[in-house]
Amino acid sequence: MIVRFGYVAISLEVKDSSPSKTMTMSNFRKLPDREAGLRRLEEIARINLQNTLRLLKHNVAEEIHMYRMSSKLIPLATHAELADWDPFPALADDFAAIGEYVHKHELRVSFHPDHFTVLSTPRPEVLESSIRDLRYHVKMLDAMGLDARSKNNIHIGGAYGDKPTAADRFVEHFATLDDDIRCRITLENDDKTFTTPETLAVAQRTGLPMVLDIHHHLVNCEGEPASYWWQQVAQTWESELSRTDVPNGIHLPPKIHASSPKSPTDRRSHADGVEAGPLLDFLREAARTSSHLDVMLEAKHKDAALRQLMNDLRNVSGDGVRIIDNGTIEVLP
Repeated sequence: MIVRFGYVAISLEVKDSSPSKTMTMSNFRKLPDREAGLRRLEEIARINLQNTLRLLKHNVAEEIHMYRMSSKLIPLATHAELADWDPFPALADDFAAIGEYVHKHELRVSFHPDHFTVLSTPRPEVLESSIRDLRYHVKMLDAMGLDARSKNNIHIGGAYGDKPTAADRFVEHFATLDDDIRCRITLENDDKTFTTPETLAVAQRTGLPMVLDIHHHLVNCEGEPASYWWQQVAQTWESELSRTDVPNGIHLPPKIHASSPKSPTDRRSHADGVEAGPLLDFLREAARTSSHLDVMLEAKHKDAALRQLMNDLRNVSGDGVRIIDNGTIEVLP
């Protein structure tokens, strides 16, 4: 099984490259001129987009083929007080440059809208803001010229005291979304509420690909190891693997999230790095039924954690592990 690794948003190895520079609404309101404030927001967004491109170039140089982009590329983009502001025309060239680079190097990129984006909510105003946030993410991907292979990963959301009803509500609300939003969503199990089998059931009902978070499974599971569910989870990606509208025959392999507990007493928080042993145990089991798998690392040390993981994997190279490049390995069952 071919396994590619990626990391989230921020690099510890590229200095002054944050793609998440921002401005608070409180500071925006203090500005004497609203138009000047909007131009300042666009200037910050342009820096974020240019830093994103810098990070993608860093990734290509380091042979890292996956990357999760920051959702905060445009500060205050979804704030209700700025609903009449359209920053995309001013940022068109910067978005296009990112998309061109992604296409050129065949990178897999994604977003992860924050935990306030919940389709299981019973509150109409929360649903409205969640859909607005999903629309914002789709507009960014469209501005980059990226097709439906670039996804927005979300959780089901809260249980609101009745988990089966909340799951039903997610399914109902998902069905009302525009097609271009639905086709870009992947669904992930969380660490407190919806377990792997519960999330899998909703993914199967909606036809969504499921991103299995093996750390979340560890702290919110129903007794079985994450690998027990892998074959069914992988099957949710079959529609992506069989797409006929993708150029150059490039398809999306299944994707998981991997991280390690911070400590024995704080198992939910993410550690700085990722332990190679438990991850390899899962990958060897997954290799029994899958030929390709992408792994997004959610470690605190970002790309530095990926580099350390690859160094650790080199130490076991030959034991059913073959190093392909700095971000890719082959794992035998």
